[in-house]
Amino acid sequence: MDLIVLTGSGAVGKMTVGQELMKITDFRLFHNHMMIEPVIEIFGYFNGAAVAKLREVIFEEFMKTEYQGMIFTYMWAFDQQSDWDYIKSVTDRFEATGGTVYYVELVADRAVRLERNKTENRLKNKASKRDLAISEARMIREETKYRIVSKDGEITFKNYVKIDNTNLEPDTVARMIKEKFRLPGPGTNELMTKVKLEEVRADEIEALYKLQVASFMPLYEKYHDEGSPAIESVERVRARAEAPDRKYYFIVKDGARVGAVNIGHKTDDDGEEVCRIAPIFITPEFQNRGIGYVAIQKAFALYPQAKKWKLDTILQEKGNCHLYEKCGFVRVGEGKVINENMTIIDYEQVF
Repeated sequence: MDLIVLTGSGAVGKMTVGQELMKITDFRLFHNHMMIEPVIEIFGYFNGAAVAKLREVIFEEFMKTEYQGMIFTYMWAFDQQSDWDYIKSVTDRFEATGGTVYYVELVADRAVRLERNKTENRLKNKASKRDLAISEARMIREETKYRIVSKDGEITFKNYVKIDNTNLEPDTVARMIKEKFRLPGPGTNELMTKVKLEEVRADEIEALYKLQVASFMPLYEKYHDEGSPAIESVERVRARAEAPDRKYYFIVKDGARVGAVNIGHKTDDDGEEVCRIAPIFITPEFQNRGIGYVAIQKAFALYPQAKKWKLDTILQEKGNCHLYEKCGFVRVGEGKVINENMTIIDYEQVF
């Protein structure tokens, strides 16, 4: 797992740049005050030991996720060996996973930083900065007591950049960082953590049926297919759910049901286990967000012993065909003409 260490003086824009960088990469932001503020709220003062322990928990648990990496903001006192040692301890953990560590140092004029200290975003996320007189005095004290800007040539890491963002917008700086280190854009990893498959209970068939009708009705109105799931009865759906070799799962994102998938499972004549997806659907308002792709990956993971997967779709629905081919399915056999506007084609994936 990769790590971006984003350092700089107080109010230089570490958190805000990190927020923008998170939007355009597959990295999540862990800014320094995410731990500092709760500790101050609970203890009534800054408890460094508690903050350090909480950071360790976040690092440990985050490394279990499927994200590309983390953006970690930290005010680094370059004249303090303890800060060098701490950064090394953090980066060692990420490099031990085989990941790459990137170092970004932001610098800006004090006058600009004093203005940034008053911004709505900063004060919303950092309660301890809301007493402006105190926070400004603390900021000046920190940079006079410690050396928070590196000397030229002091940082010799391979993946390092210093950016003067005095006159740069946060999104511009984020793009500069992304391009400098060729960071990957947003991927499916975040969805992989947010999308779940939850088995449908017997008392949830009515809710499942409503989702199915809502999802397939636009296709029915387009093609007028008399075999469409949009017009089949709730009893048909219930029978499919109760079949011993089939199982329905709600597709859930962030706790909301956004669709469902039915998976059939059997052993073929060659003794190999085969799964069939029939049907899978996402409600219209959640379509084209990558949820279907993730749901299929989750389905694969539920039945790792299956050697072959099958499904069918409408030839004229190019988006669906693209999705299944992206998942590794290959078209097989001849298409079945349903009417003059619609043809059903079969897909298979062999592992």
